[in-house]
Amino acid sequence: MRTAFVKELTRLAEENDRIFFITGDLGFGVIEDYAERFPGQFLNAGVAEANMTGLAAGLASTGRIVFTYSIANFPTIRALEQVRNDVGYHGLNVKIVSVGGGLAYGSLGYSHHAVEDLAIMRALPGMCVVAPGDPIEAAAATRAAVERPGPVYLRLGKAGEPAVHAGQIDFRIGRAITMREGDAATIISTGGMLHAAAAAAERLHGEGIAVRHLSMHTISPLDTAAIEAAARETDRIVTAEEHVVTGGLFGAVAETLTRAGIAARVEPVSLPAAIVREVGSQDYLRSLYGLTPDGIAAAVRALLA
Repeated sequence: MRTAFVKELTRLAEENDRIFFITGDLGFGVIEDYAERFPGQFLNAGVAEANMTGLAAGLASTGRIVFTYSIANFPTIRALEQVRNDVGYHGLNVKIVSVGGGLAYGSLGYSHHAVEDLAIMRALPGMCVVAPGDPIEAAAATRAAVERPGPVYLRLGKAGEPAVHAGQIDFRIGRAITMREGDAATIISTGGMLHAAAAAAERLHGEGIAVRHLSMHTISPLDTAAIEAAARETDRIVTAEEHVVTGGLFGAVAETLTRAGIAARVEPVSLPAAIVREVGSQDYLRSLYGLTPDGIAAAVRALLA
């Protein structure tokens, strides 16, 4: 996803000299083309994410569209005060890009896990929160972030994620993408769980279980209409996210249904509300916590049992 993001940002910078990219000393091997072609629209702030965010706020106040970029939780949790007070409070045109969302940097341990970020960022007033699920969604989300005024949090994976979509998509912030129709139950996935959710849906259809699958790439603003329709038409929903169960996609779906007064069963496939102390590859950690096609399919079967 990060490669798709940088390529699309480079293409957009050719057309728009307001775009400015600040890295927190990260992305080498990916960002060189952008940095060499647009030296006047690029800055390496070093390993100083709070300073990076302050610089971004200053540049955005002069009319720039500024992207900040760093590993996992550093441009969000480490720089949260600056994100909240410098960017959010003033509604500035800063796009905060987190690479390695979820457990992508699992081998580096809990300090590099971005597993509470969706809850934190969607709690900030006026913050648009986008978590694309594959490289195609990542490129489309980059374009949408440039076009959307105000602060945006863009949560990316790392590298090597497969393309789930077959071609171009109708990507709109705040509008879920229907990956598959079905009426037995609904799987709602966000971010890097798109591939696993699609595989689970395919497996269940092979078993004669017609599940609907929604790619909920935007957590805020949320596509409440799609969630309400899924609850009314399928009655059972499984949410899939590489995030703690508290405050992320599951919480957003549950809040939506409670406000709408819809009684539907919702089951999360997520990390528990606890510190992940294990260390290993992303695939290894996902398997430990059931963030797999098998885990998602099992959750659907349990709801239907």
